[in-house]
Amino acid sequence: MVKLAKLICTMTLIAALIVGFNRASYAQGTKAATPSPPPPKVFVVSARKDTVSEPKSFVGTVKPLRKSIIGSAAPGRVEEYLINDGDFVKKGQPIAHLRRGIIGAEKKAAEAELKLRKAELAELADSWGNKVKQAKAKLASAQAMLQFREAKKERGRTLGTSAAREELEENIAMVSQSQALLEEAVTAVRLLTQGPNQQMQPGQKNEAEMTAQATWTYALGEAKIDVQAAEVERLTEQYERHTMFAPFDGYVSAEMTEVGQWVMQGDPVAEIVELSQVDVEVGVLEDYVARLDPSIVGDVEVPALRGQRFEGTIAVINPQADARARTFPVKVRVQNVIDEKKGPLLKAGMFARVTLGVGDPISVPLVPKDAVVLGGKMPMVYVVDTDKGKSTVRPVPVTLGASHGLWISVGNSEIKEGEQIVIEGNERLRPMQEVRVEKREIAYSK
Repeated sequence: MVKLAKLICTMTLIAALIVGFNRASYAQGTKAATPSPPPPKVFVVSARKDTVSEPKSFVGTVKPLRKSIIGSAAPGRVEEYLINDGDFVKKGQPIAHLRRGIIGAEKKAAEAELKLRKAELAELADSWGNKVKQAKAKLASAQAMLQFREAKKERGRTLGTSAAREELEENIAMVSQSQALLEEAVTAVRLLTQGPNQQMQPGQKNEAEMTAQATWTYALGEAKIDVQAAEVERLTEQYERHTMFAPFDGYVSAEMTEVGQWVMQGDPVAEIVELSQVDVEVGVLEDYVARLDPSIVGDVEVPALRGQRFEGTIAVINPQADARARTFPVKVRVQNVIDEKKGPLLKAGMFARVTLGVGDPISVPLVPKDAVVLGGKMPMVYVVDTDKGKSTVRPVPVTLGASHGLWISVGNSEIKEGEQIVIEGNERLRPMQEVRVEKREIAYSK
C-alpha cells in the first residue's frame, strides 16, 4: 500500500509539471503572436516667429460686472426673508417681504370699489341700449299701423254706402291717431339716441335739457371710474414697495437684515453681484497706457485656479490715474464659467494676473493655442523631432505671452521657427514617444 501511494504521488507530480510546461509554452506563443499597436496619430503645425509688442504682466483683482445694494422702499417689519448668502437669483425675483396686511386690505377694497363702479356704468349703458331698442320697435310698429290705416282709408273712399262713409270717417280718425303715435315714437328715439337715458329731474321739459343732463351723468360716472383706477394704482404701488426684488440675474453676496427686524425707508436689505461676466481691474503704468486699445486681447491667469486660463478684452480705461502709484485703472472683461452646482468659477475678490501686449516690439516665437498643454507645474508644448523616418515628441516648457487670434506668443528660445508643434492628440503623449504625423494649417493674424 505504501508503494502504491508513493507511485500515485509521483505520477501526479509529473502530470502537474507537464500541464505547467504546456501553459507556459502557450502563453509565450500567444504573446509572440500579438502585434504591437501602431504609434498614435497627431496633427502638427509649424511654429512661427514674428515681431510683436512685448507682453507685460499686471496684477489685479476680479470684480463683479455689477453690484447693487437693495434697499427698502418703505418702512416696516420684515415678514419674510427669502434668500441666503451665495444664492443665485433671477431678475425680478422677490428677496424679502415686509408686513403688508393693512395695505393689502386697502388695495382689495379699492379694487372692489372700481369693479362696482364699472358695473354700475355698464348697467346704465345696457339699460339705455334696451330702451333704445324698445323705442325703435315702437316706432316701427307705429309706422306699420299708419300705413295700414291709410290703406284702409283709401279703400273706404271707393265705397258709396252710408255704412262705408261711417267706416271712412272712422278710418280717417284712426289715421290721425296713428300719425300722433308715430310722432311720439320718433321723438322718443331721437331723445334716446342723443345721449344715455337717465332719470330726468323734475321740471325738465325740453329735449336739450334732458340730453345735457344725460351726458353729464354719464361723464360723471366715467370720471368716478378714472379716480378709483388711480387710487388702485396708488395702493398697488404702495403694496409693491413692501416687497424687494432682484434688479438683475446674480448672486447674493451679503444678507443685511432678517425676519422680524424693522427697516426704515432706504435701509439696505441685501447685496447682489452679477458674475456671468467679471472685470479684472489692474493698474497699468503710465508708460504703457497710451498703447492700450479695446481690440487688445489679454490673457488672464488666476493662481488659485491652477491650469485655468481665460481671455479678456479691455472694457474700461480710466483716464484718472492714481497719483501715488502713477497707474491707470484698467478693466479687462472676462466671460465667466458657471457650474450649476459649484457656481461661478471666477469669484469676486480673487487675485489675478493679466498679460497685455503693450511693451516694445520684440521678435518672439508663436504657437497655436491648441498646442499648449496645461495642468502641470508650468505650460508646455510638444515638438516633433524626425530622424531616419522615425518621429518622436519632445516636451518643451514655455512661458505664455500675449494672444494673437488663434496663436499665442511663448517666451522660450528653444522653440524655433518652422518646428512641428503638436496641436491635436497632445493630451496623452509621453516624452520621446513615437508618433505618426499629419500636417495642418491655422490662419494667423496679428
